[in-house]
This record gives sequence, C-alpha cells and structure tokens, in this order.
Amino acid sequence: MQALLAGEAPRAPISETMDFLLVAVDDGLSVFQGQPQVKHYNPLGGVHGGWFATLLDSALGCAVHTTLPVGRGYTTLEFKVNLVRGLNDRVPLVRATGRVVHRGRQVTTAEADLVGHDGKLYAHASTTCLLFDLPA
Repeated sequence: MQALLAGEAPRAPISETMDFLLVAVDDGLSVFQGQPQVKHYNPLGGVHGGWFATLLDSALGCAVHTTLPVGRGYTTLEFKVNLVRGLNDRVPLVRATGRVVHRGRQVTTAEADLVGHDGKLYAHASTTCLLFDLPA
C-alpha cells in the first residue's frame, strides 16, 4: 500500500476510470479522494450510487489490506452503503476514509465515511472481510 501511495506501484485501473486516488494509508486506515463529474451521473442528474460505493469499497478494502502480513489475502463477505446526501459536479472533492474496526484471525470488519470539502457527510459504509492464506 505504501508503494501504491508513493507511485512506485501502478494504480488500480478502476481508480482511473472513476477519477479517484489513494491519498493516505496507515495501519488499519486508508483515504481515497475523488472528484465527482458529470460522466458519473445517473439518468436523474446526480452522481450514480455505484460511484459512491466504489470509492467507499476501495477505502474499506485497502484499510483491511494494510493490516495483512505478506502471504495473506482477503475477500469481501458483506458490504453495506448508506447514501445520506446527493452528489453532483459542483462538489469539487470528496474523501473516503476507511478504518478497521475489528481485526480477527479469519474475519475483519471496517467502516468508512465519504465527506465533502465542505465537511458534510455524503455516505457511510461498512464491510466484513474473510481473511485467508494466499497460494504459494
């Protein structure tokens, strides 16, 4: 995760498609910043819920990832998003901050908030991830 943040590892292609990037990581924490744009709109004229979800899912998963030793992996068992305020391209930036809530041997949980430049909460999410050994 540190190599990704430092630009020494390539960005995930989804982050380029969805216009967001990793801006901070620490043990059990990740922060992604995104710029909502018209190309992310749904037919009703606001940012599609999938954009919210993708940004939050990235923050949640990467927060979990920061806690794993080499040779361990994870997959999402459950993911829940609450959209509490609409977004449009007049909101220049939002940040999704993911935090690990519980670290277990086989299961880890995390929560994330999506907050605008104005300090307003736009969405929040939670996840449960299954941890496993990666194949050699």
